[in-house]
Amino acid sequence: MPHLRRLDGTRLWYEVFGASDGEPLLMIQGLGASSRAWIRQRRAFAKRYRCIAFDNRGAGHSDKPEGPYDLGQMAEDAIAVLDAVGVESAHVMGASMGGVIAQILAVLHPERVRTLILACTASRHHEWRRELLAEWAETARTNGMRHVAGRSLRWLVGPRMRRRLELPASILWPLIAAAPAHAFIRQVEAILNADDGLREELRALRVPTLVITGSQDILTPVGDAEELAETIPGAELVIVPGAAHAVMVDRAPAFNDAVLDFLDRHQQATAELPAVNLPLASA
Repeated sequence: MPHLRRLDGTRLWYEVFGASDGEPLLMIQGLGASSRAWIRQRRAFAKRYRCIAFDNRGAGHSDKPEGPYDLGQMAEDAIAVLDAVGVESAHVMGASMGGVIAQILAVLHPERVRTLILACTASRHHEWRRELLAEWAETARTNGMRHVAGRSLRWLVGPRMRRRLELPASILWPLIAAAPAHAFIRQVEAILNADDGLREELRALRVPTLVITGSQDILTPVGDAEELAETIPGAELVIVPGAAHAVMVDRAPAFNDAVLDFLDRHQQATAELPAVNLPLASA
């Protein structure tokens, strides 16, 4: 699978899969997670869209420099991925920290964004969430990522899903536990250092936007999604019943249906790359 090299020397891993003639969809994951966290979206989205997934710096197959990291820098990483595959503009979907990166990307480069999908994310800090993330970073520093995984899982997956199904835990646990502690800490620091002024800049966006969250999300509660949808002009809000923070895993069919309905209604029917026969990666 290909890598690209950023100006600071960091190599970013990315892949392109799905419909070779479909509109491009850039997928950005959250704190500590690799692009594998989109596993329950791959088949559904690949049928209609040319999916571009990558690992943020500090996660997955991408390099994990000592840092510091910055969310603005990570938004530029995402732009570099689009450049690497020759895509002028794309639908942009971000989850959690990836949703904040997507917001920054849309503010700085609105001409590169066809639509914006913001999943389980927020536009500003809450003091309790700052304290929680700082606690996770300290746990990673002193006890390692397995302890972080144990503490964070209840914030990601709802209690009924944890009791009834092992699938969410089997997907999320290894993703969290496998992240190197130093890289996870640098990503947390990037989140904590993000400027709350982003929310005011979002008011000027003129990009079709979907805000989607779970009704049981306790990490970025429904109020965060409502605030986002009220801030971005014309944004649509979808609340998935019974889903927690990892809504794309927790309630994958409902998440996929809502996002695909939104995307299908905002297709531009333009192609910037010649058709290439790309293999459909397995879920």
